[in-house]
Amino acid sequence: MMPASFLKIQKYLHEQLGAACSDFKVHAEGKEYSAASFRLADFTIEFRVAKITPTKIGQFVTCWKRGGSGVTMPYDVTDRIDFFIIGVVKDEQVGFFLFPQKTLQVHNIISDYGKGGKRGFRVYPLWDTPDNKQAIATQSWQKNYFIWMEPHKNIDRAVLQKIMIG
Repeated sequence: MMPASFLKIQKYLHEQLGAACSDFKVHAEGKEYSAASFRLADFTIEFRVAKITPTKIGQFVTCWKRGGSGVTMPYDVTDRIDFFIIGVVKDEQVGFFLFPQKTLQVHNIISDYGKGGKRGFRVYPLWDTPDNKQAIATQSWQKNYFIWMEPHKNIDRAVLQKIMIG
């Protein structure tokens, strides 16, 4: 079953880009974060929904795969994933991050041919105001990939196209 947040984002992407989602697959192991994959036009997408944590500003999301030996590991640049979409919700605020694989590689979230990478990371939507140096720096680069859907439905499709085309 497709999560409600995915359906909202799917509708938004279709309205803004005219592109349909296909080949939707739910990842049972990541159901706590609504983990799924799908195609958007010619792009391969990994999807997650971040979670609000009780003690820190921002939201946390997992981003891993299970290796051949059964151990969890970060996604790698060799995985055929073009973008990671991370849905975020807080009260009436709804948005998503549209991270190109290369961006997550540069920021050491996905591994570079088996080196580095993380199994989870924090995201900082624009409605959050981080209060420490590292979180502020993280939000600074993440904001370039953030789409604020609700209540701000006036996002120019050029923002999406810039992220997707580069």
